[in-house]
Amino acid sequence: MRNERHRLPFFLTHHRQLGVGHFLFVDNGSDDGTADYLRDQEDVSLWTTQHSYRLSRFGADWLAWLQFKYGHGKWCLTLDADEVFIYPYYKTRSLHALVSWLEAEEEVSFGALMLDMYPKGPIGASDVAPGADPFKELSWFDGGNYTIERQSKLHNLWIQGGVRARCFFHHEPRKAPTLSKTPLVKWNRRFAYVSSTHSLLPRRLNEVYDATGGEKISGILLHTKFLPSAVQKSAEDLERKQHFENSHLYETYYKSLVNNPNLWCPESQKFTGWRQLEKSGLMSRGGWI
Repeated sequence: MRNERHRLPFFLTHHRQLGVGHFLFVDNGSDDGTADYLRDQEDVSLWTTQHSYRLSRFGADWLAWLQFKYGHGKWCLTLDADEVFIYPYYKTRSLHALVSWLEAEEEVSFGALMLDMYPKGPIGASDVAPGADPFKELSWFDGGNYTIERQSKLHNLWIQGGVRARCFFHHEPRKAPTLSKTPLVKWNRRFAYVSSTHSLLPRRLNEVYDATGGEKISGILLHTKFLPSAVQKSAEDLERKQHFENSHLYETYYKSLVNNPNLWCPESQKFTGWRQLEKSGLMSRGGWI
């Protein structure tokens, strides 16, 4: 992460309440107090680096080392600082209950859809105090404009759509960001993420869906990218160019964010809870009753 001091109190509180036992963070040159804040947390281990995020395969090499050294044999939840993990019954059943059920089902990986949350009105006009619940303002999402495809090479799902496809990639929707991830894995030192948490090796870990017509349990990563700070951070990202895989497309994307857009539309849905997301087909409780 870089310069995420604003998000961290809510991020930590939420995931502690789920049952996360310890946090491992990599700070990439923050200058907003992120590292100092994390050093004061008793359940946090912190690594810092000034090296290039882009040249580390967008952070994957840093995480691979930590997972290899500390994750073996443990259930590991791998998140960006702007992702808030939820799953069926998350308010009443802990992560320990979830992974116990997965183990009973002989599952070692768990899939999730990254769901972009946004405010009603220009993103820079919303008011989210540092450490506050971001979903008081980022309470809207796109509910129905998604495409899904199974990738033959790694057997992972390729899901696109949502507000970023609608607002920033409508001319080239096939270039929109990938939204499917596998963030929760019972780790083995022989495992490795290939591209962020979108796909893993061995490829059987990517089979977090039911290919026979039924449903497997899945979760959601509520994505808080569109806080008011996204306007300023997008200007910085244009300058640093650390996130660009396709520079032409992503320059256009970040320039659009700098212009403080209103992402809301009449078809936007207001978030009410995980059961709403299940009813919309964006997540599933599968056989976990």
